[in-house]
Amino acid sequence: DCQSDSQRRRHPAIPRPRPATPAAASGRVNQRPRFRGRAEFRSINGDRFVPLYEAKQVYQFNHRQGDYSAVDPGERPHRLPDVPEHQLQSAQFSVFPYYWVAQHELDARLAGRWGRGWMLGWRDVTDARASVRTVVAAIVPRVATGDTILLAFSSMTPRLVACLYANLCSFVLDYAARQKVGGLHLKYNVFRQLPVLAPSAYRSEHVVAGSGPIVEWLLPRVLELTYTAWDLESFAQDVGYYGPPFRWDSDRRAHLRAELDAAFFHLYGLSRDDTDYVMESFPVVRRNDERAHGEFRTKRLILEVYDALSDAARSGSPYVSRLEPPPADPRVTHAARPDPAARPVGD
Repeated sequence: DCQSDSQRRRHPAIPRPRPATPAAASGRVNQRPRFRGRAEFRSINGDRFVPLYEAKQVYQFNHRQGDYSAVDPGERPHRLPDVPEHQLQSAQFSVFPYYWVAQHELDARLAGRWGRGWMLGWRDVTDARASVRTVVAAIVPRVATGDTILLAFSSMTPRLVACLYANLCSFVLDYAARQKVGGLHLKYNVFRQLPVLAPSAYRSEHVVAGSGPIVEWLLPRVLELTYTAWDLESFAQDVGYYGPPFRWDSDRRAHLRAELDAAFFHLYGLSRDDTDYVMESFPVVRRNDERAHGEFRTKRLILEVYDALSDAARSGSPYVSRLEPPPADPRVTHAARPDPAARPVGD
């Protein structure tokens, strides 16, 4: 435990993001004329409207976690039903919001702050004691967000933002966050203290990536996990990929995430014993795994990859993924883009 803490202190806190307010992309919900319910959104003065995403609609590597079309009109439950896997397997499916915001309002809020067709944010509400994860980051399309999703507008290249995203979703970073979050919110003042890797780390070589820079090893895995629907095409193109989205495959996704997590344990310099200790500090993850798989599968997969990366470093041979096809392979994508007119919001 003490060794793990000392290893983490080598890494700097996250740089101060560009100025933004918690609701920078949307405004406050009590400014009612700017927000429209599901019955209103297509018929106001010819304006184009965009969804307003709430924290309960997103999760790590999943911008389609919760869908208001799955509940009765007007109902606002504390937690939305999870989107079923058969819908996640559709590249055309987008979650349905409770509120819609005029496009010009969104553009005005983002002007001078962010010009891309996607955004990186994280859930404000958390609980380091009882939640599955403390830092729940997500890349979402260019939509409005309420103040339950806080946004980070980075000046880094999109490829480095993708690496930052993977870092924020890692267990080792989450372990550090749990030592800092004392209440039920992850506000900017705490987020800025998180010991993320410096951008320069991703440009350098490491045993994790063999002979190339780390970003080249991380990016295919982040891409396949993130780009699962056409509404994040802008993100994919910004990181250099111009093909169709990747199919949602839960088993592949578990292995992709294990590879990323094992890599970050190595990048932070944690030993195998420290890695084991950190994973054992996530009891909710363990219980969920044991209920679904009869074992702590997440920990087993991460330690297997951790050992494989260690073996590759000792032998001088590059790590070879157990996934076949390998990460972000064209064989695991959807078909080419369908007719845009056939892409509904909500399936």
